[in-house]
Amino acid sequence: MQLRRRPLRAQVSITLRRGASGAAAAAGLFGLFAPAAPAQDRSGADLAADYGCYSCHGAPPRKDAPTFPQLAARCAPHRDDAKAQQRLSDRLREGKFFGHVDAHERLSPEAAARLVRWICDGAR
Repeated sequence: MQLRRRPLRAQVSITLRRGASGAAAAAGLFGLFAPAAPAQDRSGADLAADYGCYSCHGAPPRKDAPTFPQLAARCAPHRDDAKAQQRLSDRLREGKFFGHVDAHERLSPEAAARLVRWICDGAR
C-alpha cells in the first residue's frame, strides 16, 4: 500500500491553519527536504522497510523468496566474518542470488553491506 502525500502547498496551509507560527511552519518544511540518513546510520530493519524488502521477504513471502528468518539462519555462520559478509554483499548487488533481481542490484554498496550485516546478526 502506497501512501499518498499531500502537495507541499497543502501541507503549508494545513500547518498555518492549525495555528503554527511562521517559524514553526518553516521548521516543518525544512524537515521535508532533509536528506535521508546515510545507510550506515540506520538500522537494517529500517533499510529493509525503505527499500521494500519486506514486500518479497516478509510474511508471507512472494513466490520463492526466503523470509528474513530463513535468510538469517542461512547467514548465521558468517556472523563474525567481515570478509564473508562483504562477499555476500557483493554477490547480492551483482545479482548472483535468485538470478537477477533488480531491487538487489540497485542497492548501494553501503546499503547492501548494512543489510547483509543485519541479516547475519539475526535480522531482528
